Amino acid sequence: MTPTPTGRLVGRDLVLTRTFRAPIDDVWASVTEPERTARWFGPWTGEAGPGRTVRLTMGLEDGAPACDLRIDACEPPHRLAVSMIDALGHWRMTLDLTERDGVTELRLTHHLDETADPADVGPGWEYYLDNLVAARAGEPLPRFGDYDPSLRPHYAGLSAA
Repeated sequence: MTPTPTGRLVGRDLVLTRTFRAPIDDVWASVTEPERTARWFGPWTGEAGPGRTVRLTMGLEDGAPACDLRIDACEPPHRLAVSMIDALGHWRMTLDLTERDGVTELRLTHHLDETADPADVGPGWEYYLDNLVAARAGEPLPRFGDYDPSLRPHYAGLSAA
């Protein structure tokens, strides 16, 4: 598989999108219900809600590391903002969903801190979002090796819009 990079830089925000021919509530469930997130990213445990912290297991990473994921905002079925700290740094992300005529667009915004390099972040998000697409379609998940390092040049060449 040869993935196509979709990310763009808006200021220090890395923005990626995917479109689904599905109702917004179904896409929302794919990104918020632990049994469904387990199919493409990893499961989580705990009591979810704004201001609360859940435990996320990165199910597709080597060793399946776990970390705390804080829910900064949750506005079903339109917006989810989360943050986490792991061995690679502090991560802040927002998922925004919009539906029009039975088609839902998911926009992932990774709010990069001043030291983050888009080339270190973008290929991974392309991989995970394509995992989401594959999991929803009942297809095999892609291989991370198809994303990194092949997508690094795209992300290394991004400049803020």
